[in-house]
Amino acid sequence: MILQRFYDEKLAQASYLIGCAAADEGLIIDPNRDVDQYLRAAEAEGLRISAVTETHIHADFVSGARELAHRLGARLFLSAEGGPDWQYQFAQGDGATLVGHGDTFSIGNVRLEVVHTPGHTPEHIALLVTDTAGATAPMGVVTGDFVFVGDVGRPDLLEKAAQVAGASEGAARDLFRSLQAFKSLPDHLQIWPGHGAGSACGKSMSAVPQSTVGYERLFNWAFDIGEEDAFVAAVLADQPEPPKYFAQMKTLNRAGPPPLGGFTRPPRIDDARIIDLIRSGALVIDGRSKQEFSEGHHPGTVNIPLTRSFTTWAGWLIPYDREFYLIVPDRDAHALDEAVRDLAMIGLENVAGYAGSSALVAAEANGVALERIEQVDARRLGQELEAGTVHVVDVRGEAEWNAGHIPQAENIPLGYLADRADELPTDRPIVLQCETGGRSTIGASLLRARGHRAVVNLTGGIATWREAGLPVTATPPAH
Repeated sequence: MILQRFYDEKLAQASYLIGCAAADEGLIIDPNRDVDQYLRAAEAEGLRISAVTETHIHADFVSGARELAHRLGARLFLSAEGGPDWQYQFAQGDGATLVGHGDTFSIGNVRLEVVHTPGHTPEHIALLVTDTAGATAPMGVVTGDFVFVGDVGRPDLLEKAAQVAGASEGAARDLFRSLQAFKSLPDHLQIWPGHGAGSACGKSMSAVPQSTVGYERLFNWAFDIGEEDAFVAAVLADQPEPPKYFAQMKTLNRAGPPPLGGFTRPPRIDDARIIDLIRSGALVIDGRSKQEFSEGHHPGTVNIPLTRSFTTWAGWLIPYDREFYLIVPDRDAHALDEAVRDLAMIGLENVAGYAGSSALVAAEANGVALERIEQVDARRLGQELEAGTVHVVDVRGEAEWNAGHIPQAENIPLGYLADRADELPTDRPIVLQCETGGRSTIGASLLRARGHRAVVNLTGGIATWREAGLPVTATPPAH
């Protein structure tokens, strides 16, 4: 048996190639939209991808299962579980094979057994993997978003992202029951999860790529709670805010994602033209670092640095129904292609054009006054707070805020800041603050683009506030 893991750092998402060398066949599980990577890997192993499947209807990226099956004429296996509201709408038209709890299918000598594991989503399945050439029992289980290393899939996304009112508690109880059944699996069974640290599909995932049932039974917090009501309360507490784009992905993946056919580079826009577009109100995303943006940017642009968090914040902040433009660093030859790929992975394909950072040099040479994000250090901020001359907004998530925050600060998580910009005072400067200064710089760019002029960033975030020995307030958990 051949097993290969693919991992997208920005999505914190894993997919798998499982193959049978004897039959020269392979199966792809939970593919994302970058389908060429699976084709290259299969070719390197001498395998023909004969089947494609996924563990559930994904909310955090555009699935590549449908496109991969179409391109290769491979069999497409999809969950039949979850009831009528959670069926794949394209399954019948695409000739997919629907599978439910206890069903099996094979890739050469490798047998896959379907296990219905509702909780994260109603239709969720896991796949027990047996290499029948040398064994009569499974060696591992592909758990998707059911069991992670150190965590379990969050059960509140249907309510928070897909707007299914009141769904969280029932899903949490389903998850509890799924875990009780999972506990009966043998200790040696390997666990191959669908996500790692950094994904918003859970709250405390490890960066370790795989585990075993026995290890998780001993050290995964979710397995320590044997009483259902206590588990429900624990699993629903302190979940991170789900990015806005999750609802879009859920709808798209259920209806059937259209084929992408590769990542298309947008046209380069003349420096003068991009400046005209900004002035006319076009949405322009400046992908330079927080330091570069803070030191000088064109008024009206929004900063989303091309870091590991780019995909997440692009999904939060860029509308799906509007064209937008990119400014990318000229020094990085791969920046544009990487950004276009990252955006397409979550269905943001309306990139109308791009410019290099040379456009900012040209703008300044032609009389445009570049703006700066004013910075304040922790001790100065403490003095201004005491004097009542500033308003502090903490753009971290609610769970981070509850764990400890600057006294007198207001909590508005970054993803909601644009929606609540009009609530903020205009009679004194607004100081934005996060953990280390990255999210707050994005937030400052959002407020500046929406007309707030007196916007300041706390250099180094609350981390420097703590280092300075200044007071931090924790919020007791609600009961």
